[in-house]
Formats: sequence, structure tokens, C-alpha cells
Amino acid sequence: MSRLTLKQALELWQEQDLFNLGKMAHKKRFELHPEPVVSYIVDRNINYTNICVSGCKFCAFYAPPNSKKGYVLSFDELAKKVEETVSLGGYQILLQGGMNPDLDLDFYKNMLLFLKKRFPSVWIHGFSPPEISFLAQKENISIKEVLLHLKEAGLDSIPGGGAEILVDRVRKKVSPRKCDASTWLKVMEDAHSLGFKTTATMMFGHVETFEERLEHLQRIRELQDKTGGFTAFIPWTFQPKNTLIDVPEVSSVEYLRFLALSRLFLDNVPNIQASWVTQGPKVGQMALFWGANDFGSTMIEENVVKATGVCFRLPEEKLREIIAGAGFVPKKRSMDYTLLE
Repeated sequence: MSRLTLKQALELWQEQDLFNLGKMAHKKRFELHPEPVVSYIVDRNINYTNICVSGCKFCAFYAPPNSKKGYVLSFDELAKKVEETVSLGGYQILLQGGMNPDLDLDFYKNMLLFLKKRFPSVWIHGFSPPEISFLAQKENISIKEVLLHLKEAGLDSIPGGGAEILVDRVRKKVSPRKCDASTWLKVMEDAHSLGFKTTATMMFGHVETFEERLEHLQRIRELQDKTGGFTAFIPWTFQPKNTLIDVPEVSSVEYLRFLALSRLFLDNVPNIQASWVTQGPKVGQMALFWGANDFGSTMIEENVVKATGVCFRLPEEKLREIIAGAGFVPKKRSMDYTLLE
């Protein structure tokens, strides 16, 4: 199949049912990954702070500055979480916070230096583009300078959080104080130019149109053509409970259809990740037949989705059982998708 245009992608969505899209995406998945392997990673999401000035309407986790619910983890508290992660077989941590006005660049550098000194073998995947952009504004330096400081202090790779939908009309409605779409993409482009590998994400099913979802995919594909720095694409559905956006949750059928379309459209992004964290283990398992070749993380800890009232947990043994139960071979991987077994 030649590269899909936006028009062709829209026609596929309108004309093909759940099963036809799934068959097409499954075929594409095996063209890219001929072996029946499904990868996953053993890691933990650590929210080093929940204080954030963004005030995103879809977020049930953050606390505004001066809130009694606000916190910043001490380095000792961080160390305990990483120690527990390592004891459970984890080898990566995902550091996620928010746009906390009280934390400067030195805090981030010292946190990374501390973690790398205590846990030199643990991979640090951290700080989404909005956090990095916010820090650059706060310090009055360029995004690339912030990235260089973080890299020198020990940051290994960058998650694709804060993408939501990469269309400014949508961002102004749901996250007006976050960086715009072009800035999100600039952070990623600068990161790729410095040798960072990153992921790309999409949170869909809130105020966006379908055409805006396609625009998001197009912008990811265009940047990937330019840099090749995205290791994976991770779409998930908006979870409305406890948030300020009152819409019904997107169905699992729509999730699987859009996952399949993402696999077909993003021909230059090597991996597509199933979102069992929002969809649950069974739909996550089905996603392996709708284009996904990766089962994400064991999520030893996860707080942001949990704050919306959705809480699925999978110990590593169970995660492997689900993959094997679908007829695939489960294999651990690193962030850059190197298989570790």
C-alpha cells in the first residue's frame, strides 16, 4: 500500500468497519514486525510533583499552587520508589510532574544527578514537552539549552505527554496555558537533534473533530520523516470522570478502529502501543490484532489516569500471560525497543 493521504485515511474511516480496518492494520504490523513478538517494559510512573498552573480541563490529578493537596517529592521519597521498582524487576522510571512555578532548572538537574548517582543502571524517561517548554520560559533560555542541561544531568529519553491533540483550536479549549502544537513539535525536534529518542502520544475523544485527529497524525508523520526520533505512537481515550469535560467516553470499538488507522497512517513510526491502562486488559489484548505490537508498561505505579477513577493493574506475570494468550511471544524491551530477552 502506498502512503495514505489525509483524504484516503478519512475514506477508510468512513467506509471500513471494525474488522476490515483491523485486518489491514494487522497485515501492516506484520510487514513491519514479521516475528510474532509483543514487547513490553517494566517501569514505574513517578509523579515528582502534582502542582501545576496549566489547569487542563481533562486532568483530575493536578493541584494548583498553594493547594493543601499539592506536593513535591523529596529525593529520599524518590529513592524509595526507585528502590522498590528495582526490587520488582524494573529498569526504567517515567518522571512526570507538571508546570510547577516553584521548581527551577537546578531542581531538575539535581534530581537527575541524584537519581543517576544512586541508580546508575536505571533508565530515566522524563519530562514531557510542556514541562520542558515551561522551564525554558521560566529560565529565559532556549528549549535546546534546557534539553542540553537535562541530558548532561542524566536524562535518557523523553515521553510524548502533553500532546493531547496537536491542533491549537483544541488546545485552547482544553489546555489553554500549555504550549501550543508547534512548540510541542519543536521540543521533540530539538530533542531528536540532540540524540534523544522520544515517544509520540494522542489523547482523543473529547472536543476534537475527526479531521483534527488526522491533522495530529499528519504532524507526527511529517516530523518523523524529518528526524526519525519517535520510537512509538501511543493513542489513548480521554477518561471523563472527575474532569471538567462532560462528554461520554469513547467506545472500545472506536478505540480499536482508530488504533488500526494510526498503524496504517504512521508508516514511518515503527511501533504502536496498546493502551490497556485506559481500555483494560481484554481490549488491550484485542489491540494486538488491530495494529499494536507493544503492550506498554507494567505500570508498577500510575496516578494520573487513576485520578479519573480508571484503575487497571497488571503484574508482569499476568501481562505476559495476556500476550501469550493471544498467540504472541512476550519479550521485555528497552525504551528504544531493543529486546532484552
